[in-house]
Amino acid sequence: MDKNSYYGGESASLNLNDLYNKFKGESKAPAELKLGSSRDYSVDLCPKLLMACGNLVKTLLSTKVTRYLEFKSVTGSFVYKQGKIHKVPASGGDAWRSSLLGMMEKYRFKTFLDFVIQYNHEETKTWPNKMDCKKVTMEEVYKYYKLGENIQEFVGHAVCLYLDESYKKMPAHETLERAKLYANSVARYGNSPYIYPVWGLGGLPEGFSRLCAVHGGIYMLNKPIHKLHYKDGKITGVESTDENGKNATARAKNGVLADPTYFIKDGKPGAEIKQEGQVARWICILDHPIPNTNNADSCQIIIPSTQLKRMSDIYISCVSYCHNVAAKGHYVAMISAQVKATNEAEAKKELKEAYTLLGKTKA
Repeated sequence: MDKNSYYGGESASLNLNDLYNKFKGESKAPAELKLGSSRDYSVDLCPKLLMACGNLVKTLLSTKVTRYLEFKSVTGSFVYKQGKIHKVPASGGDAWRSSLLGMMEKYRFKTFLDFVIQYNHEETKTWPNKMDCKKVTMEEVYKYYKLGENIQEFVGHAVCLYLDESYKKMPAHETLERAKLYANSVARYGNSPYIYPVWGLGGLPEGFSRLCAVHGGIYMLNKPIHKLHYKDGKITGVESTDENGKNATARAKNGVLADPTYFIKDGKPGAEIKQEGQVARWICILDHPIPNTNNADSCQIIIPSTQLKRMSDIYISCVSYCHNVAAKGHYVAMISAQVKATNEAEAKKELKEAYTLLGKTKA
């Protein structure tokens, strides 16, 4: 059951008019912006690029949801350092060509990368200096390979996708598996480790709903949730409206799976959920690629927390008309980060450094 008129809830992809209606309260996008037809857009509310060899892609393949989807490789993966954007090196060749690394750093990173690719915890001969990576920290592995702060920064944040520096104190195994996943995903398509569904991420929940129907399930849009029924502290039913306009209750034997927005009352989280933090997202529409990304029609840029003295990283994802998510010649960039801000102005101030990397925006 979905209270919205579209698939995906808070992870939906909206056309331009729906996007302006949701965030601006306007029925359609202003004509003077000349953004093109509303139906040419499919803007993700919760951006995500898929790791080509990651668990989500494996799940889509195993459930055969991919029969309803089409994917394209994301052109580039970049990292921000000292005011400039650099391509993330993910192979020996990338390392030698990268302006991100000095000469000795290139050699050391290539040696580390060779180790990562062949690493297998079940085979002790692949362990670095006979160190059990489920016991030693990543800090110790970095020290063994003589990797300085420069390499550690982009390996931890742009390759392994950690949001802060705490991973260095944890067992190295998880970090090495993440680095290996990144390298294997790059090897699959060559440009970057990421893929992205044509027509946006909203195709994922829609694909699952179609698969659900094939196996006898029922997916209902535009279904208002009037009331949740409880017994002994557990949800046992969901009250809504049937096709005749009368109240009806769907009984739940094994509980209810729902997104948090169904438990927000008067703008505050109910007892069923607990807020752990907040994320700000800044959606921008451009008529050009993001500068200094080699005219990439799609990319991800990671700004490590260490570069801006923040508590966590800032992510910039960009997709375009090449993925059928924007009008011809247009790009959709999304800036995302955990923030402490309590209002929109404060959030924009926290994300300002990332916004300046986009160049001139149309909306």
